[in-house]
Order: sequence, then C-alpha cells, then structure tokens
Amino acid sequence: MGAGTILFLIPVLVIIVLLVPLAFRIVKEYERLMVFRLGRALGARGPGLVLLIPFVDRGIRVDLREVFFDVDPQTCITKDNAPLSIDFLVYMKVINAVASVLEVEDFRGAARGIAITTLRALVGDMNLDDVLARRDQLNELLQSKLDEVTNRWGIKVTAVEIREIIPPREIQEAMSRQMSAERYRRATVTEADGKREAAVMVAEGEKQARILGAEGERQAEILVAEGERQAQVLRAEGFAQGLNEIYAIAQSVDSKTMSLEYLDMLKKLGASASTKFVIPVEFTNMLQPLLNHTEQASQD
Repeated sequence: MGAGTILFLIPVLVIIVLLVPLAFRIVKEYERLMVFRLGRALGARGPGLVLLIPFVDRGIRVDLREVFFDVDPQTCITKDNAPLSIDFLVYMKVINAVASVLEVEDFRGAARGIAITTLRALVGDMNLDDVLARRDQLNELLQSKLDEVTNRWGIKVTAVEIREIIPPREIQEAMSRQMSAERYRRATVTEADGKREAAVMVAEGEKQARILGAEGERQAEILVAEGERQAQVLRAEGFAQGLNEIYAIAQSVDSKTMSLEYLDMLKKLGASASTKFVIPVEFTNMLQPLLNHTEQASQD
C-alpha cells in the first residue's frame, strides 16, 4: 500500500468516525426519537438502535416518563374579593410523541401558563371559605381544565396538587378569632349536652328507683295480704274442724252422761259461797204431771 493510498484512507476514516454518531442513535426504553428528513416528519422511532442519514435526518428525543413542574405562588382574588397566595404542582406525561413535538414548541412552558390562568379563573368563581375547605375539588377542576387543553398536544395531565394556600394576615387573624369562637361554642354546647344527659340519666335513675320501690311495696302488700288470707283460711278451717269434732263427740254422748255432767255442775254451784237459786229443767219436768192434774181438776 503506497503513501498516496494511506493519505487517502486517513481522511475517509476520519469522516466515518465523525459520521457514525450522526448516523446511529440509541433510543432508551422510556424515550422516542422524532425523526425529520429534510424538514418532513417521518414519525417516532425507537426504542433501540435507530439509523439516520447524516445531514439529511434530524432527531428530537422525547421523554415518555411522567414529569412535574412547580408553579410559583400566584396571587389570586376570590369571588368575595379576598387575595390569596397559592402554589401547586402539576404532574404530566407524554402520550403522543409526534403531537408533543409538532403541536407545541415547549409543552412544559405552555402547560405552566395554562395552569396559572386556569387557577386564577377558578379561584375567581369561588368564595374564600370554599377555596380553603374544598381543596380536593379545586385540584380536580384544575386537572380537568388543564387536561382539556394539553390533550391536543399529546400530553396527559395526571394530577394537580395545591401545596399551600396563604391568605393575608388580616384574614388569618380573623380566621383565628373565628376558630377560637367556634371552639368555645362547641365546648359550651358539649358541656351543656353533658349536663343535660347527666340530668336525664339522674332523673331516669330516680324514676326507675321509684318504680322499683313501688313495685316492691306492691309485692310486699300482696305477700302480706296473701299471708293474712291464708292465715284466715287456716283459722277458719281449724275452727270448722274443731266444731266438727265437737259435734261428732256430742253425737256419741248419751243421756246418762249428760245427767252426770249436769249433777256435777249443780254440785259445784252449790259449793260456792254466794247464794244462788238453781231450778233445774228436770224439776219443771217433774212438776208437769202435777200441773196437768191440777188443771184437769179445775175443769171438772
């Protein structure tokens, strides 16, 4: 190989070394390469090895991973003319690499501007209390509005998160006083409810005690009355049984026994110190024939 050949090959090798990086591109899994040939879009290429024609084709890398950007604190005026300072984060990802390159120059900057104007418009239609209390709803509205605009750029807004809402100092002091008053009111209401419930429970307990006492007295009276009734029944049964036994014994006593008892009673009466006149029934019976004879004689 002559010296002329070597001198010819050296520039060729240099040109090849310089052209290889321009002709071959390695596209990662989370990337796509938007290829333009003489200014005409050929579409997205990748992932893997992509071959380009040097000085004819031009490639623009597009990252498909989810990205976010921070919106600096923005001063917004609410519907009731209260100024607020709000900052938030916007999360998005490229879902169409071709549209993200062809439809917008800088989709992050464009999305940032849309986010700021949309935030001010939404806050301007809400009262201060709604902005402070409905942060989740405001996040959803921001995401929905941004997604409607960025969708034509091949961008998907995945989330919007408001980090901080700062009202003016005067409003903060008024809110602090209102919060203190509300807490005091709740404490007062809670204390009143506690006292009311305690009074109700005490009254209910007293009522139950009175009911139980009355029920106990009633049961006691019933038991006493039942015992008295049973005692009277038992006494009546005993008295009736005694009469029956006396009657049964009297039925078995003959006239001689009664006469002996009668004479014994007369003997006891006669032995007493007091003066008594006892006319036995039998004496009148003994006089009855004499009386009858006298009456018959007088008639004759």
